[in-house]
Amino acid sequence: MDEFKFFKNFKERGEWVEARFMADAMRHGYKVLKPWGDSQPFDVALAFGRRIVRVQVKSTSCRTGTGYFCQFKPNYFSDPYTLDQLDSFAACVIPQDTWYLIPAPVILGGPRNKQGLMLHPMQPLKQNRYLYESYREAWPLLTPRGHRSKDGCRRKK
Repeated sequence: MDEFKFFKNFKERGEWVEARFMADAMRHGYKVLKPWGDSQPFDVALAFGRRIVRVQVKSTSCRTGTGYFCQFKPNYFSDPYTLDQLDSFAACVIPQDTWYLIPAPVILGGPRNKQGLMLHPMQPLKQNRYLYESYREAWPLLTPRGHRSKDGCRRKK
């Protein structure tokens, strides 16, 4: 955590990244809700009338080869996230100032939950090799199906 010496610990960095996500989400036109305390499995909710989208915010600065490794688990002492607990992940690659907006079923669906992903926000070395690049800055994926976006277009159900 040397490059982020102004944070005393990872909890402080997490709070900073959550604040950044809320500001960026508002900049993209979303209505942001913040649950009180730390007892919910999600960090932020986005309001769409009666529907909310629960978002778990993650971050990484862990450079590994040509990308960054980001963990998608609560912590060492908690059970893994489930699809009943949240709808989406927002992962910030801090050194590249880049967001990945990944629907929870991509990470939590299937026979085994993914515990971590490699994210590659730099220039790819090989085309069609990086699985999660379609989620980079994919802010429209946070809008629930069937809800009209700011431009009036309806997402498919």
